[in-house]
Amino acid sequence: MKSLEDLKKIRDEAAKNLTIRSTKGGKKIVVGMATCGISAGARPVLAAFVEEVTNRNIPNVIVTQTGCMGECQYEPIVQVYDEDGTRTIYGHVHVEDVKQIIDEHIIGGNIVTEKTLEHYKG
Repeated sequence: MKSLEDLKKIRDEAAKNLTIRSTKGGKKIVVGMATCGISAGARPVLAAFVEEVTNRNIPNVIVTQTGCMGECQYEPIVQVYDEDGTRTIYGHVHVEDVKQIIDEHIIGGNIVTEKTLEHYKG
C-alpha cells in the first residue's frame, strides 16, 4: 500500500496533467482521438504533447483531444491553433515529431511545413 504522502504526489501530478489539458489561453494543441487516430498511434502522441508541455513548463498552451477530423488516411492528426485563431493541421504525427512541433511551432512560431496536411496532399 502506498503512503498518504505517495498518494498526495500522485493526486498532485494528475491535477497538473488535467490542468494542462483544460487551461484557457494562448495556443491550443488538439489531437484527433477517434478510432482511426487511436489505431494509428494518437494516444502516445497525445501523452507526449502533455508530457512535453508539462515537463518544459510551457505557459499558455492547452493540450486536448477531439474526435474524427475526417482525414483518416493522414492519422494521427494534430491541429495547432495559434493565439490569433490561425489553425495548422499536421498529419502523420508520431511521438518522434512532438518535440519538433513544440520547438518550432509552439515556441518558435514557425510552421513545420513538411508535416502539414497540405504537404501530404501535395
